[in-house]
Amino acid sequence: MNYSIGQFSTITNVSSPTLRYYEKEQLLIVSRDSAGRRFYTEEDIAWILFIKRLKDTGMSINNIREYALLRYQGDSTTQQRLEILEKHRLAVIEEKAKWETNLLNLDEKIKIYKSKLSQRPETSP
Repeated sequence: MNYSIGQFSTITNVSSPTLRYYEKEQLLIVSRDSAGRRFYTEEDIAWILFIKRLKDTGMSINNIREYALLRYQGDSTTQQRLEILEKHRLAVIEEKAKWETNLLNLDEKIKIYKSKLSQRPETSP
């Protein structure tokens, strides 16, 4: 099935301007009908959802573009795409470790404040 940009935007929860931006940045190669109107396919849905996950993990537009261009070249680029994802996975693990450390620091500070508040004498009205 083919979808207009508006339909595709609704299905994927990605705005039309963002879809146009992704096309301009070569993250998404969009088919066009005989009148030049964009149309999207079921395969494009899966691809845009994957792009969203990559973005959610902090992958840069440049790296997503590199991956996308390789993807559109086909199976001969599987090794390069694997390397990109493995490298990004390591970056995600490093970032996760930073967040875990920051969360522990926040928890410690919260404990300190709660302890201080519990030790204050109550005041009467």
